[in-house]
Amino acid sequence: MAEKKSIVKEFTKGIVKENPVLRLVLGTCPTLAVTTSMESAIGMGLAASAVLVCSNIVISAMRKIIPQKVRIPAYIVIIAGFVSIVQMLVKAFLPQIDEMLGVYLPLIVVNCIILGRAEAYAGKNPVLLSAVDGLGMGIGFTCALLLMSGIRELLGAGTLYGFQVLPETIPPMTIFILAPGGFFVFGILIALANALAERSGKSKAQLKGCSACPMAATCSLTGSENACKEEEK
Repeated sequence: MAEKKSIVKEFTKGIVKENPVLRLVLGTCPTLAVTTSMESAIGMGLAASAVLVCSNIVISAMRKIIPQKVRIPAYIVIIAGFVSIVQMLVKAFLPQIDEMLGVYLPLIVVNCIILGRAEAYAGKNPVLLSAVDGLGMGIGFTCALLLMSGIRELLGAGTLYGFQVLPETIPPMTIFILAPGGFFVFGILIALANALAERSGKSKAQLKGCSACPMAATCSLTGSENACKEEEK
């Protein structure tokens, strides 16, 4: 039961609580570059997710035999191998997506989300949990890309996934598919994600009391409800 809860926790944290784009602010370069349309966002999200899951599995399986001093170069070599495989598959079966993503597809090799999860999680945890962590982070990355690209494409071109949604009589705000519009939408989404996380954290703290505080283990006020209230004042 505890193992199942751990798996669920590792899977869901990357989608909401530790979303790599909106909460950890990682992978901002491809996020801003490929979110001008939902089609390119889906392509990037799925490609990065595939590389993330596969590299996490291999790195976790080899974590005990990779020398500590060369772990980063080893991680990059493993990631680069899977990126090459994904790139060849996309070129062969989805040439339109390959053309839309351009240089950002091979640049998945240096995507800080993938290398970050390899260093922070896959290199220290079992294979199953590492695979679940990679899947959750990949889905969170893809969802963030889709949300951002949906807003930018709708407002900037009047379409969603290439289909006309807004009436053609309404002129699109093309600034949203340009760099300034990307930064604006990105900033708004990060602000909303932080506000929701803060609100959720306060709700949990009210339910759990001192146990929800990250400093509870070292705090001398733990267990004293009145003292905590005085401290908050």
